[in-house]
Amino acid sequence: MQVGSLLQQLGPSHRTAPHRSLPRAVRCWSEEQLTNQLQVPVLKSRDTEAEEKGGLLCDLVSEQDNHQLNSRSPVHVWGYFFDCMESERSQRMGNACIPLKRIAYFLCLLSALLLTEGKKPAKPKCPAVCTCTKDNALCENARSIPRTVPPDVISLLFTSNSFDVISDDAFIGLPHLEYLFIENNNIKSISRHTFRGLKSLIHLSLANNNLQTLPKDIFKGLDSLTNVDLRGNSFNCDCKLKWLVEWLGHTNATVEDIYCEGPPEYKKRKINSLSPKDFDCIITEFAKSQDLPYQSLSIDTFSYMNDEYVVIAQPFTGKCIFLEWDHVEKTFRNYDNITGTSTVVCKPIVIETQLYVIVAQLFGGSHIYKRDSFANKFIKIQDIEILKIRKPNDIETFKIENNWYFVVADSSKAGFTTIYKWNGNGFYSHQSLHAWYRDTDVEYLEIARTPQTLRTPHLILSSSSQRPVIYQWNKATQLFINQTDIPNMEDVYAVKHFSVKGDVYICLTRFIGDSKVMKWGGSSFQDIQRMPSRGSMVFQPLQINNYQYAILGSDYSFTQVYNWDAEKAKFVKFQELNVQAPRSFTHVSINKRNFLFASSFKGNTQIYKHVIVDLSA
Repeated sequence: MQVGSLLQQLGPSHRTAPHRSLPRAVRCWSEEQLTNQLQVPVLKSRDTEAEEKGGLLCDLVSEQDNHQLNSRSPVHVWGYFFDCMESERSQRMGNACIPLKRIAYFLCLLSALLLTEGKKPAKPKCPAVCTCTKDNALCENARSIPRTVPPDVISLLFTSNSFDVISDDAFIGLPHLEYLFIENNNIKSISRHTFRGLKSLIHLSLANNNLQTLPKDIFKGLDSLTNVDLRGNSFNCDCKLKWLVEWLGHTNATVEDIYCEGPPEYKKRKINSLSPKDFDCIITEFAKSQDLPYQSLSIDTFSYMNDEYVVIAQPFTGKCIFLEWDHVEKTFRNYDNITGTSTVVCKPIVIETQLYVIVAQLFGGSHIYKRDSFANKFIKIQDIEILKIRKPNDIETFKIENNWYFVVADSSKAGFTTIYKWNGNGFYSHQSLHAWYRDTDVEYLEIARTPQTLRTPHLILSSSSQRPVIYQWNKATQLFINQTDIPNMEDVYAVKHFSVKGDVYICLTRFIGDSKVMKWGGSSFQDIQRMPSRGSMVFQPLQINNYQYAILGSDYSFTQVYNWDAEKAKFVKFQELNVQAPRSFTHVSINKRNFLFASSFKGNTQIYKHVIVDLSA
């Protein structure tokens, strides 16, 4: 009912009915009539005295309480101050109160209508930069996405605007939006949650902007999306866009053809036709993990009693330091040590369940220790003959036909590189090799002479006085025999081998000149690659999971880490490490963690963690 019609029904006398200030107010209505007019139930107050007076409901309330009433549906309808108040006065006035009752009725109804109409929320205004109709909005020359777009719009278009970044939740509060066009702008960046909440969105166009990439999962939650237009952007098809290629492969939405603008190898290629396999996004690196405050030469790792250990030779303290993994602190800690004199190599060997350690020393002779599990310490069980082993430089352990051996490379002028064999109680001298040649390194490997033959054990001895010599195992005599040497490779300090897809390679370290990578060709090793090296005493290949590395140390510059490139069949530069005078690099694997131990003759021993990074994540 309109307010004007109500006032017309009130006579002039009714509109000018006198009233005076009273201690109480009364609100009155006819329950039946008010219910019919408002189409809502009428509630009586629970906290006031209610009386029915001449067909009207009158609630006596204090003026303070009157201000605390509300008009929620179902509603309390406020009355008006008037003189027809107390029951005794009403009886004295008789019919004189009837006009006042009628006035009260219409004023109550009028107040209810005003309150009901006032509850309707105001519709949001169209932003100044936009043109709006009932279902559509067009926004131009805006500096940002406006927040006051009418919530009922179905289609929204942004064109020729000056903003270049769209942040998270830019279109929140538009639950009915089905068509969103952000075209012909200069958009450079869009946040991952820009379109969050647009569950009704059917068509999305980001055409003709300046986008080079899109954040992963930007279309997540757009369950109704059937068409996407990304044309006219300068997409860089690197690992950050790999997710889009994967999404294009399984989405049901129609996506117009889009093309790469970079990198050069992908320029003008259709993104829709790319495969996730075209992206090499997994990289690795060696990250510094821990420093050990002492110098070292050799580092070895071994398994014993279901745990992994590391043993480090300290030349200046003369100790073999044993480390174990602290599963709580996630670091390496001291486990035990063997004290000696000028220790250069601590070589562990586990035979059945017994741990032995061969300790090579420059002075005082070399010895063999046994781990006593009952006394929980190392006990010396054997001396290595000092007449043959005068200046040990390297030790290699190996197993042939269930027999355990170790060989010591001796670098003195009067020493012998000697092989020792385990006889069940100790190690005894089995064969002397290469007398008087000052051997600096020995490497055990297995190679086949022809593709049809099985691999047989070989030893390669490096010497400062001649080229590396290759020895082959003779099964009949159970001895190694001199087979050949590696030509054109004088002054090789050490040789270490690795395998890739069944092929055997070696890394040859030279202190002066180029270090080399060579491949076994069936009868000899052939040059594959040269690495410039100055002051290098270690060129160590090592494999971590499926990654093949080679680490070239230097006394005069940074250590170079190389990674094997399967397509090029050679090593490529990968990373630099700052290690002072490195002498060995050892891979240690514990609890699915991979570490690189780097010994240092002049600085602290360093531990690096092998980290795998997914650039597409």
